[in-house]
Parts: sequence; structure tokens; C-alpha cells
Amino acid sequence: MDDITFNYFDIHHAIRVHDWIIDKTGGLHGIRDQGVLESALDHIQNDWYYPEFVDKLSHLFFAINKFHAFTDGNKRSGIALSTYFLEINGFGHCVQLFVREMENIAVWVADGAIEKELLKNIVHDLILCEEILETTKLNIAIAVMEFDAQRHG
Repeated sequence: MDDITFNYFDIHHAIRVHDWIIDKTGGLHGIRDQGVLESALDHIQNDWYYPEFVDKLSHLFFAINKFHAFTDGNKRSGIALSTYFLEINGFGHCVQLFVREMENIAVWVADGAIEKELLKNIVHDLILCEEILETTKLNIAIAVMEFDAQRHG
């Protein structure tokens, strides 16, 4: 069985993308915690923890979104860097769908309504099924409702 080779990008590319997003859409420039960004980019290269592409992409999106490496624009940067990761690994055909579907997901991940395992299911559906499956949609709805109930209850 052949080993699959994944393509990665470095911290300098991640910072350039973030700066471009801030220039185009507004917000504050700067890195809040460079270690968080370095960690996210290093961890996705660890095949023991993240053996499959879905694992890697989910962790990249989650870590940038949730752990706030940047001063501002973490959700936007998480989406942009994830779509670049899709493109450089042969999943360019998924980018439009990914961007469209992940805008709301990014907010729910940042808020804590969607945990990493559910995010992984969402990413799986988007890149391998080219839609979010009904079971996953139901799990998203349940997670968001439970989160809202805890917040307002």
C-alpha cells in the first residue's frame, strides 16, 4: 500500500493570508499567540494523531478558529486557510461548498456549540459526500439547541 503524501504550508503563508483577509474585510492586524498558530500547523503534519486528510483539515479549522492565534479574524482565517489546504491537496472542487457551509459552522465552533468530533463529521461529509448528510445536520441542530439551552437556561 502506498503512503499518501499531503501538502502543507508554513506559518509565513498563514500570516500573509490573515493579513490579506484583514486588509480586505477589516479588523485588527496581528498575532495574539504565535505558539497556537505554530502548534496547529505542526500538529496537522503528525500522522499518528491526524492520519487522514479529514482529521488534518478538521484540526486545522478547529485550532485556528477556537484557540485564537490571531488578534482578530480567526473564523475568517480558519475558513481561508482550510480552503487553501483543500486546494493544495487536490480538493479544490470542494472549496465553494466548504466556504458556504462553514460560515455558520465557524461561529458555532468558536462559541463552543460544535465540538471537534462533530466538526470532523461535517468536514467528512463536505469533502467526501459533497453535502452535509441528514444525520450530521440533525446532530448539528441538536448540538446548537443544547448549547443555546445551556446558555439561556
